[in-house]
Amino acid sequence: MSRDRALAYAAFAVVCAVWGTTYLAIRVAVETIPPMLLTAARFLTAGALLFAVSWLRGDRPPRDRRTLVNAAVVGVLMVGIGNLAVVWAEQWVPSGLAALFVATAPFWVVMIELVHHTGETIGRRQLAGMLIGFVGVALLVTPRGAGGSFDTHFLLGVLAIQAGCVGWQGGTVYAKNTLASVPPLMSSALQMLSGGAVVLIAGLATGELPRFHLTPRTFTALAYLTLFGSVLTYTAYVYALKALRMTTMSLYAYINPVVAVILGWLILRERLTWVSVVAMFVILGGVAMVQSARIVYSRHASRSAVDRRAA
Repeated sequence: MSRDRALAYAAFAVVCAVWGTTYLAIRVAVETIPPMLLTAARFLTAGALLFAVSWLRGDRPPRDRRTLVNAAVVGVLMVGIGNLAVVWAEQWVPSGLAALFVATAPFWVVMIELVHHTGETIGRRQLAGMLIGFVGVALLVTPRGAGGSFDTHFLLGVLAIQAGCVGWQGGTVYAKNTLASVPPLMSSALQMLSGGAVVLIAGLATGELPRFHLTPRTFTALAYLTLFGSVLTYTAYVYALKALRMTTMSLYAYINPVVAVILGWLILRERLTWVSVVAMFVILGGVAMVQSARIVYSRHASRSAVDRRAA
């Protein structure tokens, strides 16, 4: 395995571990910070930090207008729709359940790739693994698994998260096809700044500013989201995206819920039942199946390449 590919897998591991904790931090932060201004503060601060670091490393923003527009589009899709939808929903949806709804992301990847026509092919074994993972998610969001969280706001939150999944995965596919030439740090910074700016304007226009209050608890959550959830993990996601397949990248949405559910249960005392435990094992089974399919595919591709050279 090459050094770059090893680093890409390390970055993916960071995404899987850290992003699972951000659902808890979001749930805490929205106690006193409105969702749009929370998202704007997080990503504008992180974007400015990453831009400075990238500049000091010698990276420069792309000069062609088309690439800048592409970065802005990705930022709006991933930050202004994808992330904001989850933040907005977590005003009513428990952190663990929010992460579980995001676990439908691999299905949106399949849909987007099929519509895109030029995307990567999805093998039957990989698709079966995704379906198994979705069964686990379905178990977790049954009334027995979800507890007494169901109401109108909860349902609106679920719909918002699904819309956010479409936005996030659409931005992911778009970035993979249009921003490959932009250095990862600079790409992350431009996406955060553009997405954060749009959300800031929307938050101010809708009157969120009078409701913006910081407490030691919510400030800590915002700082964690900014430094770990955005600066570290968002950059790791962009870096891994350049080297790994979309079907592999989508697996973080299966691992994050397990982390989020456990943390929500331990720290926020969110309900965790035997249904939740069974469902998490089912989700991990789906992850293992998709990963094993990827390994088999890689070995087959490598063997085919060797055979062609030998011929």
